[in-house]
Amino acid sequence: MIVAEIVFWLSAGLLIYAQAGYPLALSALARLTRGRQAPAPASQAPAPSVSLIIAAYDEGEIIAAKVADALELDYPRERLELIVASDGSVDATVAEASRAGADVVLDLPRGGKIRAQDAAVARARGELVAFSDANARWERSALRTLVAAFADPRVGYACGQVRFVNDGGTNQEGLYWRYEMALRGLESRLGSVTAGNGAIYATRREAYIEVDPIMGHDLSFPFQMVKRGWRAVYVPGARATEKMVPSIEGEFRRKRRMMSHAWPIVLRGGLLSPRGYPPLYAVMIASHRALRYATPFLHVAAFVASAVALGEGAVYVVAFAAQVALLLAALLARVVPVRPLLVARYYVLSTASVAAGLWDWLRRGTPAGWEAAGGTR
Repeated sequence: MIVAEIVFWLSAGLLIYAQAGYPLALSALARLTRGRQAPAPASQAPAPSVSLIIAAYDEGEIIAAKVADALELDYPRERLELIVASDGSVDATVAEASRAGADVVLDLPRGGKIRAQDAAVARARGELVAFSDANARWERSALRTLVAAFADPRVGYACGQVRFVNDGGTNQEGLYWRYEMALRGLESRLGSVTAGNGAIYATRREAYIEVDPIMGHDLSFPFQMVKRGWRAVYVPGARATEKMVPSIEGEFRRKRRMMSHAWPIVLRGGLLSPRGYPPLYAVMIASHRALRYATPFLHVAAFVASAVALGEGAVYVVAFAAQVALLLAALLARVVPVRPLLVARYYVLSTASVAAGLWDWLRRGTPAGWEAAGGTR
């Protein structure tokens, strides 16, 4: 029983730290260091040239609207190059992007999003390369605000704030994403973010990294930038919106696919190697990334250990009952879709998607290509 108790307290403690202790520690550290950080150097230089890249696969129905959205950005037109990289689209994506006024339209063979982005960067003329999803809509000031971060010569990567919208579905991703953005804001204030997002981000042209085509930029770019001596920052004033998957079940499938791309980065892409990390950033990676991806396994360990230790004290009874209640609430949400039960279902399925993504990658690998998640267009 001693072993079960040790396993329970270790796994439960790590879960609590990952979900609550880490945010509290970041917040306290940010308050302690307020005013001590060196301000970013001011720049009076003209707006840098930017190549805005949109990788698209069969986005014929929405690509024209995306191009129009990009051309309406509050940024000097002569300093903006708009590139649409079609990743083997078989619909009207190429024709629609050209008709809508994109400066460059690449009709590429199917190779996956990353290779389409690589090809666009190779063609780009901008000092900065910015990226957006085809279904993301940027506020008019978003690009100017995002680019302002690069006035600091230490910054190699910057991501903006994406808000997920849901027209009446059950998905609770918006709740999680607000929590995640708050964490990234604290990380950015203290040094660098540990992950970005695909809806709105940019890098210096010379800082761009070509990664394995199954490894997305969202997770691989920030830590790779830090290892190369750059800062990777979050710019909350650069805002975009995307439609989220309507249902929790659809979100599970989306996250499962995403995690099949994330696990190769975690296990063989260098994320867990502390070489090149400043000490605080190494702690951030361990707390926000390693423990986050360990969450489903920690939950299983805590559940089994509390079951084995039921006769050793009331705390194990309460812990076991709480975990059973969480699972029952997740099941009940299918028939009683009220907010507390939906949040429980979202948490359970999102946590399970991490393990499911690992299983998919280990069992059959991860394809470089991608399909749009249902309901997000």
